Amino acid sequence: MKQVLSKILVTSGVAMGLAMSASSFAAKPDAKAGEELYANGDMSRGILACVACHGVAANSMIPMYPSLAGMPYEYIINQLKNFQTPEGAKSSNRVDAQGNPTMMAPIVAQMTPEDMQNLAIYISKQTLAQPATAKLGADLEVVQRGREIWRAGIPERNVPACASCHGATGKGMPSAFPALSGQHPEYLEAQLLAFADGYRKNGGTENMMGVIANRMNRADMKAVADYAAGIR
Repeated sequence: MKQVLSKILVTSGVAMGLAMSASSFAAKPDAKAGEELYANGDMSRGILACVACHGVAANSMIPMYPSLAGMPYEYIINQLKNFQTPEGAKSSNRVDAQGNPTMMAPIVAQMTPEDMQNLAIYISKQTLAQPATAKLGADLEVVQRGREIWRAGIPERNVPACASCHGATGKGMPSAFPALSGQHPEYLEAQLLAFADGYRKNGGTENMMGVIANRMNRADMKAVADYAAGIR
């Protein structure tokens, strides 16, 4: 457990470094330009409107797409960059279950660093007005299991507490670890599976989220996702 937490702290430091790098794209991001790109896209460059999937003011109403409202500026930039394929690489850090580029890849490929900055500053200023809740019908045993993993992890499988990075109330650590409170449980579960199966590789230094998720079973993932959605 100590080794895992040590690596997480290193991950946090690296993530903060990436955030500083991301924030150095330009001197002053433009929230109005970001709002325009978010709401209308730019079809002349093949950039679809973000609102179609992520909802008005970044409040998603579709469980398979995450709500982005209020996510930190640097975190949004880093995630957009993760959909791009680095020079010399065969794929990006985020692919689909078949190992192919996601639907985000061709959109982000057309974005400039300024586009990313503008979108990120606009999204970071929004408020999560319609947070998701735990799935209806979740029984007490599932809720208790999710709370247990969130607060204490799974020591016998070397899974650290989710709260150690994402916070006791799921608010995350700005620029390093995302807020999970109020996120769609279906999306959270899908991301844990993607980390575990190697389709999402941007889980920090040595892809620590991939390592952690691999130590969880499907029931654990469902329980944590449901608990995170309802935590406040």
